[in-house]
Amino acid sequence: MSDSETDALVIGAGPGGYVAAIRAGQLGCDVTLVEKEAYGGVCLNHGCIPSKALISATDLAERAGSAAEMGVDAEVSTDLGRMVEWKEGIVDQLTGGVEQLCRANGVELVEGRAGFVDPTTVRVDGGADAPDRIDFETAIVATGSRPIQLPGFDFGDWPVWSSRDALSAETVPDRLLVVGAGYIGMELSTVYAKLGSEVTVVEALDDVLPGYEDDVAAVVRDRAAELGISFNFGEAADGWTETDDGIRVTTETDDGETPAYDADRVLVAVGREPVTDTLGLANAGLETDADGFLPTDRQGRTAVDHIHAIGDVAGEPMLAHAASKEGIVAAHAAAGDPIDVGDWIVPAAVFTDPEIGTVGMTADEAAEVGFDPVVGEMPFAASGRALTTGEADGFVRVVAAEDGALLGAQVVGPEASELVAELAFAIRQRATLSDLAETIHVHPTLSEAVMEAAENALGQAIHTTN
Repeated sequence: MSDSETDALVIGAGPGGYVAAIRAGQLGCDVTLVEKEAYGGVCLNHGCIPSKALISATDLAERAGSAAEMGVDAEVSTDLGRMVEWKEGIVDQLTGGVEQLCRANGVELVEGRAGFVDPTTVRVDGGADAPDRIDFETAIVATGSRPIQLPGFDFGDWPVWSSRDALSAETVPDRLLVVGAGYIGMELSTVYAKLGSEVTVVEALDDVLPGYEDDVAAVVRDRAAELGISFNFGEAADGWTETDDGIRVTTETDDGETPAYDADRVLVAVGREPVTDTLGLANAGLETDADGFLPTDRQGRTAVDHIHAIGDVAGEPMLAHAASKEGIVAAHAAAGDPIDVGDWIVPAAVFTDPEIGTVGMTADEAAEVGFDPVVGEMPFAASGRALTTGEADGFVRVVAAEDGALLGAQVVGPEASELVAELAFAIRQRATLSDLAETIHVHPTLSEAVMEAAENALGQAIHTTN
């Protein structure tokens, strides 16, 4: 196909790229969106949505099978193949919706891999219908990230799973060895434990969920142990060999010891890295930092002003909802209509059992920057609604400045990913502890724990000790 021209070129159709393309179209730009694999990117096809589908299904199975205390006796069986088929139906519905929304907003969709030829042109390696080259006035790079591959654990080898492999498997391994106890490793460990696998986790650090406070991580770790997941900390995965009945994975400790674990599959979940090596960045006058990310300003501009970068390629926070917001900001800047970014309040969630939701600063972080933080907590064990759901592990914690202004919050417990939104909004609106405490919350609900945590910080809690 011959060359084409566009006002705004978006490379990558994940939650950052497709949102940027739609917003640029709404702003009147002629927009071309190039995607090499599937609309919706990793998030919709191989990450956020598929994992949450399997988490929901396995949670339902586990709860139904362990509800005797509620007077519910059930013998539950699971079929991973049918779960995956159901999950794929959800993915197809959502990715098809993304394609329709793009077309409805005037976005031209191109299937292929784009790489820079020069600062205003990309070459497209794609099908017969794809243009050979696209000339652009502005570009938004949104190529996302991929799982980090450990030396000695090639994702092309039959027993080695990436997170993508674990989310598309149709049979449950009897023994699963998980390398990495970060959020991906913990989410998928829980899924497979609930499916019946004997799950062993090895982690080079000294606890699960690095980056989260000890008491938050402990709630998740203890629940995982109840599900039969075993942990081995301070061990780095070294390699694997095939045995008569599976594989043997060896690790190494700081003391030089070399423990070994028998398994049927090994899932490597040690983090993700940006996809920038296929873009020909040097041809556009761009280079990454030492970690492979493209540095940007608050409008998403790279060192080349008319080329923006958003989402995982632009660095932390590597979160889908952050990428979408960055996409909107970059689209406005690319269209010549920059918007005030304001306070960048980005909540985060981990969909473990129980969930974690965090936003803003922890008490330690607040103290480090000069605050004398005021902290309040409400345990879910004192929440009537949490008790009636059978899920009462965890707590809500709020962190405020001396004058009561909210600085951050940590939630670990049922529906934490939903509860944290109220707290993110409160921080963005510069709300205070009194604002939260004086807002009447519906009873009985989990959200009452947010109100009670604020009351606890003020020394006024009714349902927990001040």
